[in-house]
Amino acid sequence: MSTFNTFTSTAFPLAVENIDTDQIIPARFLKATSRDGFGENLFRDWRYHKDGSLNADFVLNQQQYSGSILVAGHNFGCGSSREHAAWALKDFGFNVIISSFFADIFKGNALNNHVLPIQVTPAFLAKLLVAIQENPNTEIEVNLEAQTVAFGKEKASFDINPYKKMCLQKGYDDIDFLVSNLSKIKAFEQQHIY
Repeated sequence: MSTFNTFTSTAFPLAVENIDTDQIIPARFLKATSRDGFGENLFRDWRYHKDGSLNADFVLNQQQYSGSILVAGHNFGCGSSREHAAWALKDFGFNVIISSFFADIFKGNALNNHVLPIQVTPAFLAKLLVAIQENPNTEIEVNLEAQTVAFGKEKASFDINPYKKMCLQKGYDDIDFLVSNLSKIKAFEQQHIY
């Protein structure tokens, strides 16, 4: 996985509250076990009409918006515990999701898949959504080390589990972390052989 510390990107504004994991990736697309290809069906029922044509009114299909950040309404990722939602967001190209609240299981799944969920206040979120809608070229700076997110003159702090922060910064998953400590693990085993 790639390392993550500071980056700047434009964003897609999805000002919808209570987006559940079935809206993020509908259950009928959960047949695969590989993480690849899920981005194609991200928000499938919102991105496409029933006849398969693109829904030009949906934000991900609007050419004025771009970037690797999704700014969404309150309570993003509620519903089921499917990890496929994080897979779909990552496969589509999102590295950061900003909301005023995340479902706990979704938040963990996102972090495990190197998608950073940034929880901000409702007031900050509202200002950010307006800024993007008024100017799609609005750049958002995410600084993982400082745990800040900023745009224009606005700046907010966010919390993150220290272990998950380190994993994002080093490009580790849980196995990579264990491998990085292999010499310490072996030393511990040697001290505890009976």
